[in-house]
Amino acid sequence: MKQPDNNIGTVKDLVLHRIETAKSDINSAQILLDADEYRSSNNRAYYGIYHAISAIHALDGNLYKKHKDALANFNKEYVKTGIFPRNIGRRISEAAEIRHASDYDDFYIATKAEAEEQIATAVELLELVQKYCNDRLNA
Repeated sequence: MKQPDNNIGTVKDLVLHRIETAKSDINSAQILLDADEYRSSNNRAYYGIYHAISAIHALDGNLYKKHKDALANFNKEYVKTGIFPRNIGRRISEAAEIRHASDYDDFYIATKAEAEEQIATAVELLELVQKYCNDRLNA
């Protein structure tokens, strides 16, 4: 775990930037879904999830070089403690697996329903993250 470089902006700036990046990724996922590009849609939806989680880590001054470490810490500190619902933790894990398969498995066939589910997970998580971050930043 590495501390972020705080010389560029405030923690709030970083959190808001990561939330905006997550929104952009989710928007891209929807555009790709509408174009029947399900594999790429899965990728963008996952990155929306990842950037939303990264916004939470920014609140605590944490930066993870590996996605698996960021996801594991989120599950440990925020899902298992009940801050975020357990079902979202399971869905995030599934999204990571689907993104990996979509990106790296040559014969993986992504479906429209799967891509829609990935986007739904990303949207739900982002809503939860925005509320949590706003509450912490305004406390």
